Amino acid sequence: MAKSSIGIVGCGAIARAILRAVDGGALDMTVAGVTSRDADKARAFLGTLATPVRYLSRDELIAGADIVVEAAGPHVVPELARDVFDAGKTLMLISVGALLDHPEVMDRSRETGCRLLVPSGAIAGLDGIKAACVGEVDHVTMVSRKPPAALDGAPYVVEHEIDLWGMTEEQEIFSGSAREACAGFPNNLNVSAAVSFAGIGPDRTTVEMVAVPGLERNCHDIEIEGEFGLLRVHIENIPGENPKTGKLTAMSIIRTLQQAVDPVQLGT
Repeated sequence: MAKSSIGIVGCGAIARAILRAVDGGALDMTVAGVTSRDADKARAFLGTLATPVRYLSRDELIAGADIVVEAAGPHVVPELARDVFDAGKTLMLISVGALLDHPEVMDRSRETGCRLLVPSGAIAGLDGIKAACVGEVDHVTMVSRKPPAALDGAPYVVEHEIDLWGMTEEQEIFSGSAREACAGFPNNLNVSAAVSFAGIGPDRTTVEMVAVPGLERNCHDIEIEGEFGLLRVHIENIPGENPKTGKLTAMSIIRTLQQAVDPVQLGT
């Protein structure tokens, strides 16, 4: 049986992790190709791989791949989703926060029957949240703690002129809904969108962001309480190439791709 193929849109830290996993044999798939807004940088990285990978146009990539992986940022999501679903292909979204502004992407997936894959990313416990929300749920909250360097340049930080580098102790710098969190911290709280979609929605899910000087890990605490009981999840992610993104994010994406082609499905 021929291996399933992936096409990757973007060539940043996440895309490179996927490509290394295929190149090293950890992900048993083929790569149809890569496309990126920075073609020269992408080609330079592709040249470091043991197994050649082609640089393609986006149309060529969609035509040649079974699964298209978005790793380029939320700005590409609406048009990419339209083209992928029109071609009858599966789309994996890394920029899950884009679905808050473009819920039509999920509608189109259901209309066409084309799969939309959203990895858990930097968090755990989505299976428990999904199961719990079959019944009544009182609240879903998420508290994220990150070092100042991981929050540098976030729109909310810039807009409110928060002095990250002057902090000497941990400080809550944001509290609001998951929808507001993703808008204010698109590179940090993307995970809250996944929590909200698995649970009670982006406007009822409460999110807090705490800046912690000296912290070396990106930490998340999720709590959900309802008729089932109480679920608490604590995660401490070691940052990857990009300090805004934990290593678990890339691992989750690779495992989701493995699961997409495995007939045996574990978990909710």
